[in-house]
Amino acid sequence: MSVVLYATLAIVALLASAVIAYAQKSTLPAEQVLYSFQGLPDGAQPVGAVVFDSAGNLYGATTEGGSSSCISVAQCGTVYELSPPSSKGGSWTETVLYIFKGNTFNDGASPVGGLVMDSAGNLYGSTAYGGTGNCVLLGTLMGCGTVYELSPPTQSGGAWSEKVIYSFPDAAHGYKPNGDLTFDSLGNLYGATEFGGGYGTSCDPYFQYCGAIFELIPPQQQGGAWTEQVLYGFKGTARGALAGDGGAPNGGLVLDRYRNIYGTTMAGGFTGGGCDGLSVGSAGCGTVFKLVPSHTKGEMWTEEILYRFNGIEGADPSAGVVFDESGDLCGSAFGGGTDGHGTLFRVAPPSQGSKVWVESTLYNFDGHSAGGPAASLIFDPTGNLYGTSSSATNTDARGTVFRIQRTDQTFQIIHTFKTVPDGETPASPLLFATNGDLFGTTQAGGTGTTCGVGGCGTVFEVEP
Repeated sequence: MSVVLYATLAIVALLASAVIAYAQKSTLPAEQVLYSFQGLPDGAQPVGAVVFDSAGNLYGATTEGGSSSCISVAQCGTVYELSPPSSKGGSWTETVLYIFKGNTFNDGASPVGGLVMDSAGNLYGSTAYGGTGNCVLLGTLMGCGTVYELSPPTQSGGAWSEKVIYSFPDAAHGYKPNGDLTFDSLGNLYGATEFGGGYGTSCDPYFQYCGAIFELIPPQQQGGAWTEQVLYGFKGTARGALAGDGGAPNGGLVLDRYRNIYGTTMAGGFTGGGCDGLSVGSAGCGTVFKLVPSHTKGEMWTEEILYRFNGIEGADPSAGVVFDESGDLCGSAFGGGTDGHGTLFRVAPPSQGSKVWVESTLYNFDGHSAGGPAASLIFDPTGNLYGTSSSATNTDARGTVFRIQRTDQTFQIIHTFKTVPDGETPASPLLFATNGDLFGTTQAGGTGTTCGVGGCGTVFEVEP
């Protein structure tokens, strides 16, 4: 099977997993806020991918809220459930399924990625801090981060149960898990840590190393331990060097049929041209990379840098990539471009006789109507591309939902967020429901008043 054909099948599988069971489509305005977070003890600042179960309930995580008792750079964070209304015109109901407790309880703290769900309805995600690891930040033991599993109750009305399935023990094994996790067909989990991995010194003055890609292998027997393997440790771009390895990788990884992994790094790659310091404390405009499995168990995988951003064609990608039907990789860069407000890009595999992947710019954000795309993109069944931008210089705009038409590559804004009580700053991947609408979250906005004037974030629905 060719890589192109596999990519097409991967899109079909992705859409099949995204098109979940949800109540029959009703008449809605173009956008509707389904829920506004309230902070403490509710969640705040929803983050990462949301998922649906077969009954139409929506699940997600928040970086903030829940409790302020954790030793973390943020509040403890939560996992939440939103249940659809029982009758037309009713309100969605939020239930906080779990509040993280932090490293003093050997638990995680402050999720910075969303959720994935297995066939049994268990939820999986990661926290940036907490756990039993020995990572110290500014003199305080905060842990190196965790990967957790949240299991539904065995009886109706019971409580969900949380279990830390892996606690990063030290920076060499990964530090500060970042972004969404990815399952393969065998049930292995793949993810990224923004720091750690054992290599690189140029990526941040406060966190060790330049980031890692990891695999978690489930236990062979029920009740056993998950096993981690660091697949690759990034080295970053040394100060004064023109180019180097990537640094600060994002989650939301994608795999092809050969188990090759594709993703982006926020930092590393080319320096100069205004790229130094775009990412926190780091050098470089960022990269698109490919990891090839090792033939020897336990060895690091082989990295191939597919593209180094140069600032002009984008910089600082802060989300993963997706395959299109031709086997090209599509993604977003938060900064750079002709106006400095980010780009949408495509990276195409080498043509026959070449070894070089070719990058092209799909769209340059002008910053006025839209700018700063910070989330992965998603295709609809006809090949149109959807995403969000997190900002704009237009005084009435607080981010957008957009579409690129497959037929002529036209860029269209579907919804512009208009400050509270609407959402603000969308930064999570969108998700299609069976009614054809798009669901997502905003990190700010809504009716919450405990998070400052900007609100605590929302969950929204948009009719394309």
